[in-house]
Amino acid sequence: MKVSLLALCFLLLSVLSFAQQQQQEQELLTLSKDKWQWMADKKADTLAALFHDKSMFVHMGGSWGKEQEINVIKSGGIWYKKAHVYSASVNIIGNTAILLNDIDLVAVVGGNEVTNPFMVTEVYVKENGKWKMGSLTFSKLMRPVKTNSEGNKND
Repeated sequence: MKVSLLALCFLLLSVLSFAQQQQQEQELLTLSKDKWQWMADKKADTLAALFHDKSMFVHMGGSWGKEQEINVIKSGGIWYKKAHVYSASVNIIGNTAILLNDIDLVAVVGGNEVTNPFMVTEVYVKENGKWKMGSLTFSKLMRPVKTNSEGNKND
């Protein structure tokens, strides 16, 4: 009887842990989706609250910290016009989450609109119960762009 009760408790804890993990993964996927929209809308103040003070950003043209990324968004140096996200995955390791996004990014850089296929790596850390972005890295993919010039997905 004691063994059955112990096994039932273990099973219940496992189910609760799995449910909590699924909830955190969904929370992060939603946060990532919201972040793409905030970037498109140039919501620098909202993004500044999301980005960790020690965050780093890696682009095709260089890498820099939070302050410069916020300034680039505010100034329009890079306008993240639209991210077409084809797939997203989350791996949580302790208080760190790693998200991978397969995207086509329509951006305006230096006044020129460009579309590039990227695998974007987002790293988040959980501090005081809130997820903060620690890193955002754009890795250009060799696959062709999946969107046409109007930003619609190709069929």
